[in-house]
Amino acid sequence: MTEPSPSYRVLVGITGCIAAYKACEVVRGLQRAGCQVKVVMTEHATRFVDPVTFRALTHEKVAVGLFDDPSDPIHHISLAEWCDLFLIVPCTANVVAKLACGLADDLLSTTALACPAPLMVAPAMNMNMYAAPAFQDNLAALRRRGVLVVDADEGYQACGDVGRGRLPEPDAIVARALEALADPPAADATRVLAPQDLAGLSVVITAGPTVEPIDAVRFVSNHSSGKMGYALAAGAAARGARVTLISGPVALDAPEGVQVVPVRTAREMLEAAEEACLGANIAVFAAAVADYRPAHPADRKLKKGADDAALDHIELVRNPDILATIAAAKRPGQVVVGFAAETDDVVENARKKLASKHADLIVANCVGDGVAFGQDDDQATLVTAAGDEELPLMPKAELADVILTRAKELGR
Repeated sequence: MTEPSPSYRVLVGITGCIAAYKACEVVRGLQRAGCQVKVVMTEHATRFVDPVTFRALTHEKVAVGLFDDPSDPIHHISLAEWCDLFLIVPCTANVVAKLACGLADDLLSTTALACPAPLMVAPAMNMNMYAAPAFQDNLAALRRRGVLVVDADEGYQACGDVGRGRLPEPDAIVARALEALADPPAADATRVLAPQDLAGLSVVITAGPTVEPIDAVRFVSNHSSGKMGYALAAGAAARGARVTLISGPVALDAPEGVQVVPVRTAREMLEAAEEACLGANIAVFAAAVADYRPAHPADRKLKKGADDAALDHIELVRNPDILATIAAAKRPGQVVVGFAAETDDVVENARKKLASKHADLIVANCVGDGVAFGQDDDQATLVTAAGDEELPLMPKAELADVILTRAKELGR
């Protein structure tokens, strides 16, 4: 990434939130990267951090009111035209709503509406406010218009709740701002954004293989790469969902904005899925779970010669059926999607699985001989109670979008 030069100018907007004190570190981080910084605050923000603090940090006047600078009668226009990036941190639910509706009733919101530079917001608020459909709809509207959003983190909040809504660490916000400055969108480019039709929904996805130990070094597993599950997680997050990805061991980077729960065995995956699915709207079971596991795994390496009997005859027992377990306990309106990786009679076997597992949708595909597992493309048939939908060969990212769309439709 190209480091910004001192010619980059960042206008930092600060709103009335307990996390306003973190904006001090954001300003310092931008300055250390060579950016020139000015600050605009809402009246409520000044109740949390005194403007004198930011004036001392930036050596610039801090803008608060529309008419507080007699030397600049059109202050919102001069500020808007001055900056290369307008970063609002923290950004309250109220200000997100103003931006979404185009309201301009104070200096900060008026400047945002007039600003031709990229706009970036870092929302911060109570977890219930963050999850509220009204807020998620407003945030989705901003994303559709090309506003850059730094997603809130999960963790302990000032009110005592623990959940998503707290402001990310200042270093992470600075890094996102520097990325936007180093690679800004072309002035005449149309930003292609994912529709935010999953905003406000919770989606749980399993991915990758499970690993069932034989001894301390050997295990039973399969060829799943996790690419399909990770594509589903990335697609759901891009469309605004809160995503929990329960992943077996894979060599893939976690998708941005996704909570990853690493597991190894089928029993670990079931335990994580049961907890995550309690509040999920959609659950997609794309993992290739081992049907069986060694009944008596050794806690040491079994040695040839000394342990031939144990190695020659490995007793297997059935693993729990994760899809069937979750589907049997699903709530009204909750959608459960399973996968059927078959080598023969693909659709017929998928339809049997749909009925026996009580799933809402089965994604059926043919595996083996370099097909599906480990590949970037896949061809699948979507099987529901209403019928079958055969899809052409397509990138897994595109297939993920089709699956998510069908799952959303089933939940209506």
